[in-house]
Amino acid sequence: MAEANTAVHGENQVERRLVRPREIAAYALTSYGLNNLTTYVGSTKQYFMMSFLGLSGTAYGTLSTIATVWDALDDPISGIIIDRCRTRWGRLRPFLIFPMPFWAISSILFYIVPNAFTSSQSFIYALVTTIIYGIGFSYLSGWELLLYNITPNTNERSTLIATQKFLNLFTYLPSLVPVFVDFLPNATHNTVTQPEVYKIFAIIFVIIAVAAAIFGFFNMRERVSIATKEEMQQVSFFKSAKSIITCRPLAALLLSNFFAGIKGVGGASEDFFWLNCTGRLSNRLLCSLFTGLPNYIITPLAPTLVRKFGLRTTAISAGMFGGVAYTLLYFMGWKPTGNYWLDFALIVIGLTICGLPNHIMNVCDPLLKGDMFDYLEWENGIRNEGIVNAVSGYVNKLSSSIHAMLSGAVFDWIKFKPQHDTYGNIVPHTNPKVLKGIWGIFCLAPAAARFGYGFSLLLFNVHGERKERMLLELEERRKARVHDLKGELTADEDND
Repeated sequence: MAEANTAVHGENQVERRLVRPREIAAYALTSYGLNNLTTYVGSTKQYFMMSFLGLSGTAYGTLSTIATVWDALDDPISGIIIDRCRTRWGRLRPFLIFPMPFWAISSILFYIVPNAFTSSQSFIYALVTTIIYGIGFSYLSGWELLLYNITPNTNERSTLIATQKFLNLFTYLPSLVPVFVDFLPNATHNTVTQPEVYKIFAIIFVIIAVAAAIFGFFNMRERVSIATKEEMQQVSFFKSAKSIITCRPLAALLLSNFFAGIKGVGGASEDFFWLNCTGRLSNRLLCSLFTGLPNYIITPLAPTLVRKFGLRTTAISAGMFGGVAYTLLYFMGWKPTGNYWLDFALIVIGLTICGLPNHIMNVCDPLLKGDMFDYLEWENGIRNEGIVNAVSGYVNKLSSSIHAMLSGAVFDWIKFKPQHDTYGNIVPHTNPKVLKGIWGIFCLAPAAARFGYGFSLLLFNVHGERKERMLLELEERRKARVHDLKGELTADEDND
């Protein structure tokens, strides 16, 4: 009955404003706290494992592939659990809390170097830690579905997304790490070494993430009516799987995500580029102070672009623009003039132009995903968000394993080996062929990613008149369903 009541009170929710300012803040701050940790791990894990745990590029790629296979076994289970979870706190909010210990502890273990381990033992240690991290993340990702359940009002969803993405522009803390890695060991006469700096920041980001998750759990609500347990039992897993496999919008999004993930190959090379090609790891922070400035204008502007040109057209255009920009940056080179600071300025300007579409895509992606969920409900009657998320996670992790293999393999292809000083700290490379290879990875992987993203979304068929018809029909169906549930409640009250 609680589920029915939720649905009844949701009548006409599509038009009403339901989300309180406190909830908007809770959603944005939760995303901000979790994003700090995921950004930190995503941008430093490969660099740390190859530089301090002693893993080769091939070993790191193999590790990621094995961990992905393990995740592939867990994802269908987590999807079914998320879809069928019903608690007094809601269906999705509990997934902010119970997976957190796995995720938080493993995030710290990534940055602990067991000095007594052999290379094989270090590999096993890194693999087990990565698997634990993946288990926690599989269930924690359920909270991301809250966006589509906090409110059915599409305008409020746009507000939540824009607020979330705007606040995430202030995720400066992970970018500060290279500065401390560069200068803290020297300032303390190597009392604090580079690996210890990474571990300290891992602990800080875990504390922030845990605090954000707890705050979000107590300050958000779920309002979109969901299928009852009885309705879910009438839909078999195989029927749900069939509807997902034949969903063209989902296929387009999975393909676009695969190509978008190739950018991570270039992203994994960032620390290698800044240290080896420019001489200082901290140049990454100096660059980010300028490259991120246009995003404070672009991100709030993104919803306006979507309304004017359409969601699909805006996303495709952003991808193509990024592909062209990164390609031109590669041909410019990292030393176009031979003057250190002028070259640095040109790189900053080039990366700023390359990054202009990033936050437009970040706003478009969840909106495209929302259209895909609506399409599934339109075609099949049930959204199956958890299973869709599991399938998406499964495919994305398989894609990630390919990306991880590439991320490691490309450094072996260019014959890169890290250089250390007597204290075990990393020092810049000097081989011109290796440096040119790093520059190629840094530019051409993102270029391929952006072109692939744009071309993939040509397959996304929820747009124009088709989308308008879908939304109108869904609204009528939801009203009819709420009316039926209201009648059942009235009948039950009369019987009582």
